[in-house]
Amino acid sequence: MSLFAAIRMPREVVFGVGQRKCLGTVARRLGTRALVCTDARLAGEPIFHEMIADLEAAGVTVQVDSSVLPDVPRDSCTAAAESARAFAPEMVIGIGGGSCLDLAKCVALLLTHGGAPQDYYGEFKVPGPILPIIAVPTTAGTGSEVTPVAVLSDPERTMKVGISSPHLIPHAAICDPELTATCPPGLTAVAGADALTHAIEAFMAIRREPTAGLSQQRVFVGKNRLSDHFALLAIGLLAKSLERACSDGSDMEARADVMLGASAAGMAFGTAGTALAHAIQYPIGADTHTAHGLGVAALLPYVMTYNRSVALPELAAVGRAMHVAGSNESELADAAITRVAELFAAIGIPANLEALGLDKDRIEWTATQSLTIGRLIDNNPRPIDEAAMNRLVRAAFIGDRTLAV
Repeated sequence: MSLFAAIRMPREVVFGVGQRKCLGTVARRLGTRALVCTDARLAGEPIFHEMIADLEAAGVTVQVDSSVLPDVPRDSCTAAAESARAFAPEMVIGIGGGSCLDLAKCVALLLTHGGAPQDYYGEFKVPGPILPIIAVPTTAGTGSEVTPVAVLSDPERTMKVGISSPHLIPHAAICDPELTATCPPGLTAVAGADALTHAIEAFMAIRREPTAGLSQQRVFVGKNRLSDHFALLAIGLLAKSLERACSDGSDMEARADVMLGASAAGMAFGTAGTALAHAIQYPIGADTHTAHGLGVAALLPYVMTYNRSVALPELAAVGRAMHVAGSNESELADAAITRVAELFAAIGIPANLEALGLDKDRIEWTATQSLTIGRLIDNNPRPIDEAAMNRLVRAAFIGDRTLAV
């Protein structure tokens, strides 16, 4: 197969300690009226007020919407857009965790094109450019600051839904590791494990035939030379520093590695896509009401094991990026899977789906529901049918990776 590369990312990515202080300058280039989306807790923090002051000092008039809720309820997007319409913002700034960034994307979309969020579910449903978005993450995990995806919860659907379009990629991402300094160990662990899962699934994603229309017909095109670069960067950084960031939140070097790793993982999966771990997590998350990052991470070692037979070179490369020992590809691949499982255990990720809270009688239901998420199933390097999916979910429930092959 011929060399193929594709990448989608913001026009500007600024990373580093203290870089939040350039927010006013970046925003002023886009206009003089900004809607800022955040949550109620962050809206009361001094560091947030400093950023608002920087915007105002740059000549930007600000309206703050601090109504962001976890998992972005569908109707909250409509309410936030309607409350901002009279203000007529020229940009939308998301400051906070993944939910804050995803709400900012949805609000920018609705203010530009109208309608309701459900009009845009799926891929390529956004008809054109939207209000420019500046993303300022305060957690290191979702990668939403650099991706074409907004995920929200719909009361009429069991599982979360996504809007996927290159038009949702923020204009700029400002990533300051100091903003993650107050994240508690549990949140640091879940977010970082989510990021590592993004990177590994993007690196293991299917490699599609590089037709001329591939990047124009799919939001997620599969693994390629550029997505692989960012995936391996993320894997190395997260393997090196995630456990340190969880055990010592004041270790700013570790915090920086994890945040850069999360953004690099977002650049990787924002083009390549994710696969089985994400497909299976959707029904599990809906059924157990557990965090997305917790579920995908719990599943990842089992999915890596399932894919080993068709992705041995990729798993060996993951092992090399994580600096595991091995004299050949087989040993490196096995060591990579073991290293991921050990790292997740060290930071408190459940070792199996039973520990995550899934009931045994929901195994078949989980497998059936997972198979309906076609865009993720189709992105996996190894095809999977009903029998194999049942076997994989059962292996992850029991906690025996040997049953996942």
